[in-house]
Amino acid sequence: MVIKQSQGIQLHDFNNLTKSLSFNMYDICWTTTKEERKAYIEYIDEQYNADRLTEILKNVTDIIGAHVLNVAKQDYIPQGASVTMLISEGPVDPESREESLEESPGPLPDTVVMALDKSHITVHTYPEYHPNEGISTFRADIDVSTCGEISPLKALNYLIHSFDTDIMTMDYRVRGFTRDINGNKLFIDHDINSIQNYIPEDIKALYHMIDVNIYQENIFHTKCKLREFDLDNYLFGHTKDDLEKDEINNITQKLHHEMDEIFYGKNIVNGSNMGE
Repeated sequence: MVIKQSQGIQLHDFNNLTKSLSFNMYDICWTTTKEERKAYIEYIDEQYNADRLTEILKNVTDIIGAHVLNVAKQDYIPQGASVTMLISEGPVDPESREESLEESPGPLPDTVVMALDKSHITVHTYPEYHPNEGISTFRADIDVSTCGEISPLKALNYLIHSFDTDIMTMDYRVRGFTRDINGNKLFIDHDINSIQNYIPEDIKALYHMIDVNIYQENIFHTKCKLREFDLDNYLFGHTKDDLEKDEINNITQKLHHEMDEIFYGKNIVNGSNMGE
């Protein structure tokens, strides 16, 4: 039998479980000229520079009830940025303990007090393009690693709202063990069926979603691809009204192909049927 903290089991000393969330988002854009690619990269670097990313991570620490001990941030040349935060445990609010263990979406930025032990949050960005393909891609990788009662999944709702995302991949794992007062090992301290349960219904309605979970190992994976496709959202500097019908079809096909390859994590031969 798996004994869980949510059942009111008293722990011996500190909760040693490590809970790690990796959140990866992708933004796709059609950029046919060198000028458009340069403008897109400059836009991304301005929109998601180290200062902006630092503010996003600070809001994450508020949501999970942590204190920032140290911040290391860097904007890179020619593009990209990284931020790393060392964080420490916040005070435990007994009234919020049950909420922290619920399998439900976390809040948007607000005052939330929950438990967290010394750990870290990092974000790295990767703007890139291929000069022959006409597609530019922006990727941001955020890792939230916590010890204690609160799951970093409570910050997922806010992270999704912080980026314009065409594709998201999320990984969650609980590692290590803690003990109850009788010495029994606890390898997880909260119920979890799917990462999707931490995403609001209105967001889930926007995406195709696939789960790959290994429940016995406390490993959970969810990937998402935007359902609706409006070409104007992927053109940089002009609209589809500026294009001929053949151009619209060609660009649409290439964008769908790019998104499918990222979503399924493999190179796809044109004409193959991946299915949803």
